[in-house]
Formats: sequence, structure tokens, C-alpha cells
Amino acid sequence: MKILPYLLVLLLLPALSPAQRIFYSNIEKDDYRQMDFEIIGKVGGNINIYKNYKSKNDISVYDVEMKLKNKVRLEFLPDKISNVDFVVYPDFYHMVYQYQKKNVIYCATVKLNGDGKVMSDPVVLDTSHVRNDSEVKVYSMIASEDKKHIMIYKVFRRNDRFYTLTTLLYDKDLGLQRKSIMTYPVDDREGVFNEFVLDNDGDLAFGRSSQQGGRDVVSKFTFIVKKAQEDTLRVYRIPMKDIALDEVKIRPDNANERFILSSFYYKSSKPNIEGLYTIMWDKPGGQMQAQYLFPFGDTLRLDARTDKVSPKVAFNDYFIRNLIPTREGGFAVVTELYYTNSRTMGWNRWDYMYGYNAYMPYNYSYFSPYNPYNSMRWSDPWNRYGNNIVRHYAENIMIFFFNKDGNLVWSNTIQKRQFDDNTDMFLSYNLFNTGSEVRFLYNQLERRDAQGNIKRDPTLKGLNKEYDFMPRYGKQVGLREIVLPCMNRNFICFAKLDF
Repeated sequence: MKILPYLLVLLLLPALSPAQRIFYSNIEKDDYRQMDFEIIGKVGGNINIYKNYKSKNDISVYDVEMKLKNKVRLEFLPDKISNVDFVVYPDFYHMVYQYQKKNVIYCATVKLNGDGKVMSDPVVLDTSHVRNDSEVKVYSMIASEDKKHIMIYKVFRRNDRFYTLTTLLYDKDLGLQRKSIMTYPVDDREGVFNEFVLDNDGDLAFGRSSQQGGRDVVSKFTFIVKKAQEDTLRVYRIPMKDIALDEVKIRPDNANERFILSSFYYKSSKPNIEGLYTIMWDKPGGQMQAQYLFPFGDTLRLDARTDKVSPKVAFNDYFIRNLIPTREGGFAVVTELYYTNSRTMGWNRWDYMYGYNAYMPYNYSYFSPYNPYNSMRWSDPWNRYGNNIVRHYAENIMIFFFNKDGNLVWSNTIQKRQFDDNTDMFLSYNLFNTGSEVRFLYNQLERRDAQGNIKRDPTLKGLNKEYDFMPRYGKQVGLREIVLPCMNRNFICFAKLDF
């Protein structure tokens, strides 16, 4: 175990071409391992990063070579904030944050520029009453792909019969366009809400998944749409004949006026993942445009498996990580093999999907999604039973590309093997788009062209063995620029890669 940190360095260093560059930030005295952070992005030519440690809230402003230009203390923030989100534009960004005073949760916003300077007074967007003064997250924020629409929303279970969904739709300047308050029936005890997405028209879409029959699969799925200028929910029951679903991913396909829904599927009578199920949802018609079942054949199962696992169960520990529409109407599904093992605690796929990465019930009947790619958190939900060691594995990536008719054009496998004990912060990958290709950044760089071919770049000069990279928490800040968090000894710092 003493050599594990060194091994992690080798496993997680990105492999890039010699012509490319890497810049490291200096370690600041308050940038401890326990610090929370958010890579905001590149604003006005500067890299802005939000940092929180205990009651200190700062914006660190770096130049393009990650040299610290300024560190701005956000004095206007309360001592404790329960959540923070950012919507970034070329010359400014909105910071949306939540805090609590006695029995009231406040959702507020402030506008800042690329130097970390406040451009407007803080404005309270909404408030919610809770039953006592325990800290709780109530509000969530999402933005459209073009960032012309921003939505703040909350879900509240008022009683045993109804949820209340409140949405506040804003323009890019945070001018309120519409506030809506709607109800949704509580028709089952085991149901969970799927991710909420907002398209470029300001339309909201999300799903509701339910179990039946004692199996950890989705046997009932409801797709829900709220139009930007309506105060009602359009609810659609998705027919599922002889199949059951896994976690359902939803993405707006703005270029083609539709939503894409995709999930692994099971045969109703069998416990193993059989293939991919995809729905094209037509927005103008308000109906299912097409649905596709793509069963995994023997060749794909052999590519997917590791450690001589039986092909029948090869996909059982895969998860859909990315769902990417294309302008021509096709779409890519990116999946990753992820699992854990422990001497005392079994791996539960349902708990992983819906216990930590989807809607979690908080106190006082409010619900809020946890986004593992939003900011850095050092708590590990799988190590919640004392000194028990849980080993996390993040292995092969499989990519499937389908055309507009739902036919498979190509698929490919990126072979990788990563593991760590009691945390998955250093595992998985970061995906970013350079315009001509999609790149996967983890322990080595893979890039893929339109035919699905993999190109492997040589190692980048300037890598430093003292840094452990956390690729999944990186953020693309330019067409060929990405900022990654790193660990150096017991401190967090950042590296900017120029491609």
C-alpha cells in the first residue's frame, strides 16, 4: 500500500503529444485536501476557480499559464452556504448559491467578471421554509446548451398524495421569464426522479422511474415535459413490453427539436443487461418519434468483459456516462465499467444509481439531485461503515455511435484499468470536444475520428510525478484547453493542458 500513491501518478498522468503544453498552479496555503472547489472556466481571458474551506469563500484568478493574479474573498457570502452553481459567459458569470437563516432557505445570485470582481449586488431569487434550522439543499440549477435560458427549480413532497414542483425560468441576464408551481401525484413509494434537462427553447424535461416485483430494475418509466410558457406538466407513460430498464439518461437534441432518452435494458424474466434501448421524442408532435432496441451480440460482449467474466454478464457493471446528439440526427452513447468490492458490503447497482447519483431525499421532504461532476467532495458514501475498505474500479470505456435511423454505425472499446481504495476521485475520465474529434482524458489520451478509429498520442513533456490528476473533475475552458485538479502532497492545485 505504500507504493500506491506513486502508482496512481503513473496511472492517471494524461498522455499527450510533445507539442502540447501543461501549466501547474502554485500551491496556496489554504488549498487543503478538504477544500471544496469549482472550476468556473475561462472568463475575460482569465481562469476563475471558486474555493471554499470552512467559512472562507474565494475566487482565485489565474492567467493562461496558471499563475495566480488575484484571490478575491467573497465577503458578501454567509458563513455557511449549502450549494453553489455557476453559469459562465465570455465576459462574466452568474453565481447562484443557497444559504439558511433559521427556518428559511435562500436562493440568491450575484454577477462577477473575469477578475473575480462583483458586478452587481446579491439578489434573492426565491425562499423556502423548512421545519428547523438543519442545513439542507433545496434548489437546483440547470442551463440550456446555448445558455440563453437558466432554470432554478425545487421539488417538495407536501403530503402522501402530491409532489410540488416549482420552476423559475430566467434569461441570460437573470431576468425572470416565468415562475410555475405544479403538482405531480405520488403514485408509488419506490419511484425516483431522473435528471432534469433544459433545452434551447427553455423547455424542461425529466423522468420518473419506478421498481416493481422486488427487482432492482425500472419496470415503469414516465417521461415529463414542461413547456417554457406553460404552467402544466405533460406526462407520458413509456410503454415497456417484455423489458425492464436501467437508469434512463435524457439529453436535448436542440438541432433536431427532440429529446433523446437512452438506457440499458433487461428482458423482464432475466437479470442480465441485454442491450441499449433508445427513444427519440419529437417535441413539435409531443410524442414518441421512434424507439430502438439494440441487443449486444457475442462480439461486443467479448470486447466488454474483463478478467474472464462470462459474456452473459459482461455489461452488468457498465453505466451510461455520456449521451451525445449530433447535428445530423445521430447520437453517441458512452459507457464505462464501474464497480466496487468489499469484505463486508456488497455492490448494489440500484443504490449506486439512485442513492447517490440521482435524486436523494433530504430532511423536510425536499428533494435535490447530487451531481458528482459538479464540484469536488472528499466524502465517500461507500465508506460509511467505519474502517471497512471499499475498492473502487473504473475500467473499460465502450462507445456506440448510431445514425439518425437508430442503426449502429460503429462501436469501439478503450481498454483501461483503474482502481483506488475508499475513494473514486482519481478514477474515470474526462471527455471534451475539440470540434473535429472527441477526446477521452484519463491515464492516457485516446481520440476518435468520425469512423470510430482510435489514435494514441505520445506522452506530454513537462509531466511532474508529484501530481496526481483527477480527470473526471476537469473542465474544458477553450476549444483545445482543459483545466484539471491535482493533488500534490496534501494540497489541491490545478493544471491547464493546451492541445
